[in-house]
Amino acid sequence: MTGRVKRKAGLAEAAARAAREAPPPPCAICGRPLGAKVEWHHLVPKSEGGRVTAAVHPICHRTVHATLPNAALARDYADPAVLRTHPDIARFLRWIADKPADFHAPVRRRR
Repeated sequence: MTGRVKRKAGLAEAAARAAREAPPPPCAICGRPLGAKVEWHHLVPKSEGGRVTAAVHPICHRTVHATLPNAALARDYADPAVLRTHPDIARFLRWIADKPADFHAPVRRRR
């Protein structure tokens, strides 16, 4: 028998359509839906041997690294739930809560 083999495209197309239509996953730090730009935060920094990553907003990622050194992230704040309890991060989360997903602002290190 010659000719093309017919494939069942319905299942694959349905899965692809569902993935496109699904709401974006939330940021691991602030919990807001992710926007067009996504960064991957190592929960334990790579310099400290970490391999597990989480999707985060760029502003959330920069704030975490501007606030805490890698050693403290590895030792005390490897869990996003614990990271949210840090006073400076908690203050940032209250401020960012009503901003759009792709909001951007300069991030400064603490003195």
